[in-house]
Amino acid sequence: MSDTLSASAPATASTALVDVNPAVPEMGFGHFIRQTDMVGQGLFVILVLMSLISWALIITKGVGLMLRQQRSKTFLNFFWNATSLEAVQHEITTHGVSEPFAHLTSHAMHAQAHHARYGAAKLEEAGSAQDFLTRTIKKVLDEETMRLESGLAVLATIGATAPFVGLFGTVWGVYHALLAIGATGAGTLDKVAGPVGEALVMTGVGLAVAIPAVMGYNWLTRSNRVWGARLDAFAFELFTFLSTGQTLKGNANVHPLKTSNTSGN
Repeated sequence: MSDTLSASAPATASTALVDVNPAVPEMGFGHFIRQTDMVGQGLFVILVLMSLISWALIITKGVGLMLRQQRSKTFLNFFWNATSLEAVQHEITTHGVSEPFAHLTSHAMHAQAHHARYGAAKLEEAGSAQDFLTRTIKKVLDEETMRLESGLAVLATIGATAPFVGLFGTVWGVYHALLAIGATGAGTLDKVAGPVGEALVMTGVGLAVAIPAVMGYNWLTRSNRVWGARLDAFAFELFTFLSTGQTLKGNANVHPLKTSNTSGN
């Protein structure tokens, strides 16, 4: 009799252990995405696309910024050490234009030579040679500014809207979780906290998308502003040199990239 009781005791204990510790339901962001409807999944896909676009823009613009900085240094060092404008023109013709300073120099020199040869043959060439040169330089500066700022509006939009997209996903997930809880009648904390916690992850995803986009936008905006100021300074030097044949007094060996901060950050 005692042997029978001792043999059944482990079975009874194990049965009680199973009853006390039921299986824990699956929880997590993956479970939330699988069980949500098309709206929640669509919002998640939108956030993923926003993240890919923002990182692609940041990497592309960042690499372009470094290449532009290196090429501009090379061209400006050659420009200020050239013996004549003909040497500069030959350099541009041989190696082409791959950065803003060479682009500006090429158009300015072409405008000066064109006006000297043909004069004001068209309405857009009306005025003196200096007027035509000024308009050409202004046009090139505007083109370079637009090129530098391309894609920044997309980054700004992603940084501003991604948190709200994530918040909308959270609200949508909480709404459906509360509907399911209300339908089952299980209003205990363990039944409410899991689905609501899963839905809150969408807000975190939105912030994870927005923060790099905002930081990249601020970095690129400041870099473009610095490069725009340097290009304006070089344009003033170039206009003075082409108009008078001399650089500004005391600035013959100074160019916009010779500053203490050459990284544009």
